Amino acid sequence: MIVMKFGGTSVESAAAIERAARIVKAHLERRPVVVVSAMGKTTNRLLAAATDAVHGRREQSLAALESLRDYHLRETQPVISEADWPEARRVIETHFQELVELVRGLAVLGELTPRSLDAIASYGERLSSQLVALAFRNFGMDTAHVDARCLILTDARHTQANPLFPETYARLAEAIPPLAAEKVVVLGGFIGATEKGVTTTLGRGGSDFTASIVGAGIGAEEIQIWTDVDGMLTCDPRILPGGHRVKIISFAEAAELAYFGAKVLHPSTVLPAVEKNIPVRILNSRRPEVEGTRIVAEPVRCDNVVKAIACKRGITVVNVRSTRMLMAYGFLRRIFEVFDRCETPVDMVSTSEVSVSLTIDNNARLEEICQELRGFSEVEVEENQAIVCLVGDNIRYTPGVAGRVFRAIEDINVRMISQGASLLNLSFVVAEPDLVRTVERLHAEFFSRLDPAVFD
Repeated sequence: MIVMKFGGTSVESAAAIERAARIVKAHLERRPVVVVSAMGKTTNRLLAAATDAVHGRREQSLAALESLRDYHLRETQPVISEADWPEARRVIETHFQELVELVRGLAVLGELTPRSLDAIASYGERLSSQLVALAFRNFGMDTAHVDARCLILTDARHTQANPLFPETYARLAEAIPPLAAEKVVVLGGFIGATEKGVTTTLGRGGSDFTASIVGAGIGAEEIQIWTDVDGMLTCDPRILPGGHRVKIISFAEAAELAYFGAKVLHPSTVLPAVEKNIPVRILNSRRPEVEGTRIVAEPVRCDNVVKAIACKRGITVVNVRSTRMLMAYGFLRRIFEVFDRCETPVDMVSTSEVSVSLTIDNNARLEEICQELRGFSEVEVEENQAIVCLVGDNIRYTPGVAGRVFRAIEDINVRMISQGASLLNLSFVVAEPDLVRTVERLHAEFFSRLDPAVFD
């Protein structure tokens, strides 16, 4: 068995769904289990409608749902057979009737809780999975739709639920293989449910995570992530076009790249796959002939020191300084307790004798964080910064990498540096206006020659 996950852009239209169907049909002998995201930007539009409702814009919210309903009808009718269309229409109408009721309730309450957010956001995958299962029949495949909420068991941390792995794996192993022996199984990504049956979501981008969980649970031979790019590239094409495709990369390197801004892969995706040693492949649904990027357990020998450059915009640096930190213990604990209470993750940390610099990418509770920190230290905040992260297994073994990096950008001000935690990356912070220039120079420095076994 293999798991084939199709992202939102890979099922966003009738043409996209037809492409996905032809790709799956070409792999029938491998008993594919298909995981799909919501169609196009459906999740964003659902959450926007919910936000409008709680802020008193009820009619605008209902109009948005009507537009979204029409979108699903318009894009799925051409790829669903006449015989199955009544069922597809019933699915769409039923789900949007429920959504209208939810939105009206939110408008009355005027409050959007994490549990409500999950309830609203789940409809994208619930719709797409049922509609894609019906569409695949039109292309000669016998399909079985499975509600992911019956299989992916999670805790009750709404909007970022954590899977309960032993129970989830047991459910997957029992339910999926018998179905996959006869049919193409289709389920929605991103969603799960608590033990009490309350709908949860795994966080934005969680469909990749679902694919990995399913793959681990059924012992898949491979997990394929079908998206709209040719695989992982040596740099973000939105920052520097013309990067090179990485043919093969280790799980550890891919995780570093994902965490530090490589949008191709959700950071959590690799975790279940690593545990079960299942290869992951990133592929382009618009160009299925391209081999994509294969992510494997062990590092592969490469003549290049760096595999790729990742970037993360919208970073804020928080500088914390206190002379009481000198020769004292417990100071770092006090700092991190503040971030923990404010539920704000920290990306990078750098320390000196009397100061600590940290980066965050979520400023929602920045004022509260600073207020707490100022109770025992001086605080300075620098916004509009960016993290640049060079990733490669050879970084740990190659002397002089830092020298090459900082010579290449010697006239660019570096605000913060971090190396050593994972041994696979060298990360630093620059002002956002300097980001493109920084990446251009580093790419020229480290990718002027390419190992043909690793790069295309």
